[in-house]
Amino acid sequence: MSDPRVSVVVVTWNGLALTRRCVESLRAQSLEPGEMEIIVVDNGSSDGTVEALSSEPDLRVVPRAVNGGFAAGANAGIRAASGELVVLINNDAVAEPGTVAHLVAPFAAGRRVGATTGTVLLSGRFAPAPAGSTGALVSSDGSRWLRTAQGGTRLLNSTGNEVTRSGNGRDRDWLAPADAPPAPAEVFGFNGGCVALSRAALDDVGLLEESLFMYYEDTELSWRLRRRGWSIEHVPSAVTVHDHAASSGTASAFFQDHNERNRVLVALVHAPWPVVLRATTRTLVRTVLGPERGRRLRVIGSILRRVPWALRRRREVDRSASVPRDVPAALLVPDGGGR
Repeated sequence: MSDPRVSVVVVTWNGLALTRRCVESLRAQSLEPGEMEIIVVDNGSSDGTVEALSSEPDLRVVPRAVNGGFAAGANAGIRAASGELVVLINNDAVAEPGTVAHLVAPFAAGRRVGATTGTVLLSGRFAPAPAGSTGALVSSDGSRWLRTAQGGTRLLNSTGNEVTRSGNGRDRDWLAPADAPPAPAEVFGFNGGCVALSRAALDDVGLLEESLFMYYEDTELSWRLRRRGWSIEHVPSAVTVHDHAASSGTASAFFQDHNERNRVLVALVHAPWPVVLRATTRTLVRTVLGPERGRRLRVIGSILRRVPWALRRRREVDRSASVPRDVPAALLVPDGGGR
């Protein structure tokens, strides 16, 4: 059998039940037989994932001894993949029928497409959160939502990634109604949980930055793709349904610390200096005025230790770039809400 055209990579860590559900949705995709392979990368799980999935003949399981983060797991899958296109799907997501075919279709148009990113829906339905309620999801415009067992509204998780003028990477259309008009095809970056990547583009710019461990690795690679003239397109018909933050939780110290650190480091590597200044100032103000100053000071310490690396990477990216920094920077958005 010839090599498949599309390799779908699913990274998992102690999420066997979720991963099985994701894999079942991939088996139902509409590509021709032999056109797609499914690769599951296990990031050092202790829940028997490797043993449970290795016996399934239509899966390739790539075991890793330790959890090196999403980027390391995804890179292991990309290196093991045979396809000219590599699709990354979150293990805590379900791909609706036709998602993979829709994601890869734009690459046949002969344009310089580096990545396509789909529409990610939040699982369940939501209602406006009552005043004083806890555990609500908060949109960029300040509206608050809670999952509801009855009625409610379907909400978007992402239509790709955008970056604000203070270096904040975020999901475009976070918590927008799912029935809103389709977002524009032009988007700054891809969402790493629902993306198709060109092998040629990856060979050109390199893989995900593993030292980030988790969060902002998709935004960082998006910067590199754009600095080399690769486009990133949103495909509204490629839909996954995502259990948002099922692995780590957005309220956890783990999420907040890695998110804060990587936001500043990625800005320092790629963004114009005014953006770097605003990103740094934001972190310092949060440290001085916010809670848990000791923990936030440790985050600042981790940023300072990585500054030499970030400046070195900035020079490397500039040397290899074919597009000036201000071209992708023109796609940065204000820090408020809205498309």
